[in-house]
Amino acid sequence: MGEVGILGPRDRVELIEGELIAMAPIGANHAGTVIALLDALAAVMRGRAVVSPQNPVQLNDRSLPQPDYAVLVPRPDRYRTAHPRPHEVLLLIEVSDSSLEYDRDVKRMLYARNGISELWIVNLVGGDVEVCRSPGPDGYASVTTVGRSGVLEPELLPGARIAVAEILG
Repeated sequence: MGEVGILGPRDRVELIEGELIAMAPIGANHAGTVIALLDALAAVMRGRAVVSPQNPVQLNDRSLPQPDYAVLVPRPDRYRTAHPRPHEVLLLIEVSDSSLEYDRDVKRMLYARNGISELWIVNLVGGDVEVCRSPGPDGYASVTTVGRSGVLEPELLPGARIAVAEILG
């Protein structure tokens, strides 16, 4: 729709289960957390994975969400020819404040049903990170909460450790 002019560059929407969903404006705390995550991810992922900020992931024909971060399998074309598909996603990250309920209730289930192996929900309201693993048709079988003093390590990228305090400030 963007390519044919229906949506403009300022329209913040994502395609979820065939519906265009308006994305909330990004506040200062959310933006600052995204910046902190970029620094942390760049430090531990260089040479191991592609860090894709706020870009689409093609889950299926009806869903093209734009998570805050997708950590991807490296591809020679650097994802210029097609959006990443679930089998190319090593980790998705959603930074959540006003969108927390939606990210937990809608997007988490969507990601699990489409086989995204790991999701982190950075909960700015609670000051922690929800780590979701073992996806299936009924959601993630494992959901754990890591507090501010904890350390995160993606299951598919052992050794890529990030302190929660580094993300939350």
